[in-house]
Amino acid sequence: MRKQNYLTAYILIGVGLYFLLQQWQIPLLENFTTWPTLLMILGFSLLIHGYLSRDHDKLFPGVVLLGIGIHFHAISIYPNWIDHWSVYAIIIGLAFLIRYQKTKVGLYPGLILLLTGLFVLLSLTNSQFSQSVNQLLRVLENYWPVSLIIFGVYLLIKKR
Repeated sequence: MRKQNYLTAYILIGVGLYFLLQQWQIPLLENFTTWPTLLMILGFSLLIHGYLSRDHDKLFPGVVLLGIGIHFHAISIYPNWIDHWSVYAIIIGLAFLIRYQKTKVGLYPGLILLLTGLFVLLSLTNSQFSQSVNQLLRVLENYWPVSLIIFGVYLLIKKR
């Protein structure tokens, strides 16, 4: 069997298990008979294929699909789960970092997205953290021209 067919085989096995779960109607696994499970199956299949066949281009979409599937499951199961754009930034940042692990491409976008998502998520959920951020932003609003002056002086005295 060629390596191209492995991805198709993984997807078919996962989709077959999904429909089997729907037919059997097991009460414990009833939450997994929804459409986010299909996203998780596709993502997991891409991840397995990406790692086993060393086709590392499949890791990024695999992590994104798996992460979005998990996120949508969590929204429907846990009432306190946060549905905010920062969660998507975290998922995409993790996808970049996992792909970077194998391809050495995408470290900075991954870190920027992950840290931005975590920063926004923390400022939403932690009131003390958001108060500290607001104080810092007020100081920056008042003194941002000073940073322009310092940067201009730096450019003048920098060695050429």
